[in-house]
This record gives sequence, structure tokens and C-alpha cells, in this order.
Amino acid sequence: MLKLLFISTPVGALGTGQGGGVELTIQNLAQELQKRGYIIEVVAPVGSVLQDIPVTGIPGNLQIAVQTQGRDIPICLSSNSVLGNMLDYCRQVQHKYDLIVNFAFDWLPFYLTPFFDCPIAHFISMGSMSVALDEIMSQIARDYPQNIGVYTKSQADTFPFADSCQILSSAIDLSLYQFSPHPEKSLAWLGRIAPEKALEDAVAAVNLTGTPLKIYGKIQDPDYWQQIQQDFPDAPIEYKGFLATQDLQQELGKCRALLMTPRWIEAFGNVAIEALACGVPVISYARGGPKEIVKDGVTGFLVEPDSIEGLVTAINQIDLINRQDCRQQAETEYSLTSLGDRFCAWFNQILETQNQ
Repeated sequence: MLKLLFISTPVGALGTGQGGGVELTIQNLAQELQKRGYIIEVVAPVGSVLQDIPVTGIPGNLQIAVQTQGRDIPICLSSNSVLGNMLDYCRQVQHKYDLIVNFAFDWLPFYLTPFFDCPIAHFISMGSMSVALDEIMSQIARDYPQNIGVYTKSQADTFPFADSCQILSSAIDLSLYQFSPHPEKSLAWLGRIAPEKALEDAVAAVNLTGTPLKIYGKIQDPDYWQQIQQDFPDAPIEYKGFLATQDLQQELGKCRALLMTPRWIEAFGNVAIEALACGVPVISYARGGPKEIVKDGVTGFLVEPDSIEGLVTAINQIDLINRQDCRQQAETEYSLTSLGDRFCAWFNQILETQNQ
């Protein structure tokens, strides 16, 4: 059976929420592959925690998240970089593994790909963010056309190498999410609290409808969060913090719907399938990954991007959605078994190409 070395995101320790949806992807994929007999080691910033998965914590200074910077930002690596330290460790132990799987959305692992003896599969967790990163990823896609994976076609289409991308989607452990047929009045918003997520649009919409909104997630940009509270002092919102899956699904299941308001091209949107698994309809801007997940009028509503009025209309119609249909979509399309099948096929394709 294959031995795999995972390179985690370098922007935060696993379990903190700082890495966004890719944290859940790493946990779920490692869990499914380990169940199939694969040997998995995850290399991540020190302090990282995964359930029942071996993690090697690497010290060093965290990388700045690329989505918080401009498209023309130069390549930067801090002193004692945790990313550099992680890759140095991987270089030292690479002979023990059949394949390295890189989840770090950063320039360095792509640049170093030709210098490793062990093949590297790159799973890209975001859409196009910077010119320099697009250039190095394009080079690797040209030289290793089988080695690039993404969540969705919408995400792939942001890159010049879209035709080389393997579309792998995402999944969750459905056994951890309980179907909740009888919601309370509140809506939910879930994710990193940062400008590209446009939480202010969701707040503006509930301010107009008077519907309570519970907000879950990591406050990545405190100034941004403070500005929202100042702009909407009387909005019916409540911040509930960053919750572990067990607590989150219990809270989420009580909500009438999940609001998703991405300002950017969301690569996937794991929070959407978490909501569906609980029977919670999703109201989302028709942009990026969520546009490929939500079945408009069946498991939620797709709204014209950046339209507060559209969000309000959807909120007022949300009780038309059958919550059982939401759970059924999650079970049919987003099981860990299906995710494992897709990734295993991708890995085998890479290794067969490598051995030719």
C-alpha cells in the first residue's frame, strides 16, 4: 500500500481554523486513506492537531496568507520560515514515501518540485491569487501535467493551466453531521472573517429582514470585524466563535439556512456541504465553488453576486426548500468514500506516469 507524506498549509496550525477549508480536506482525506491501509504522515506547523492522524509539527514563522496581499506581491520568505523548514524536513525523509501531497498554496513547494526525487502531487486550495504564483504553477503544470489537482472547474478556470487540472471536489465525514428537520428562526454564516468573504453583505441582508444571524468562524481580520459592528450597530447578529465539528454541526443544524457571500472565486466551500449534511439549505452568491454545489431552488438558492436584495428575497423564500433534499445531496455527492476514490485514482495516475 502507498506511503504518503502530506505537506500542510503554512499559514497556521491545523485545528486553529487559520488555514480555512483546506484543514478539513486534509483531515478527511487522511482519515479515508488511512482507513484503506495507506501510510500517512502530515507535516504541519507546530501545534497542529488532527484526529487519529500522525502529525509532525515543524517550528518556524508562519507564512502570510496570500489572499491578504495584492496580485503583484513579490515572493517573500521570512527568516526561520515554517514553510522552508517543512520542505527541508520533507526532503530529508522523502525516500520513505511513494508520493508527497502538497496542500501549501505557496510559491516555494512548486519551485522545488523538480529538485525532489519523490514525485509531488499539488492540490491547489484557492483560485488565482498572484502573478508570481500563477507563473510557477503554470510551469509545473506544463512539466508535470498530471500532478495538479483542484476542487472545482470554477476554481480551475481562474488559472491559465485550467485544462491540466484534475477536478477532485471535496467531502466530509457524514457520520459526524446529524440531520435536523426542525430549525429555529436564526440563519448562519460560517467561515474566516476576512474581507474576501464579504460578511458585511450577510449582515446587511439580515438587518433588512430582521432575521437573527449566528456567525461562526475564525476572526482573521479583527479590524474588518470591528468595522462591520460599527456599520451595523443594531443588526440582529451574534458571534459564536470558532467551533470544533461536533459542536458546530449541532449549532448549524438548528439554523434555517446558511448564507455564503464570497467576494472572490471561492475554490469550493466546505461549509456548504457541512450545512447540507445537517439538512440546512444554502443561500449563496452564484460565484465560484458554491455555484457548482447548490442546486438552485432544490437545496438552496443561488443569488446574483453582490446583490443584497437577492439575499433578502432568498431569505424570505427559504422555507420552500425541503431539508431532506439537502441531506440527500450531501450523502449522494460528498461522501468520504467518493473522495477517496477520486484521490486514489489521481495518485495512481501520477505514479504510473512517473514510472513510464
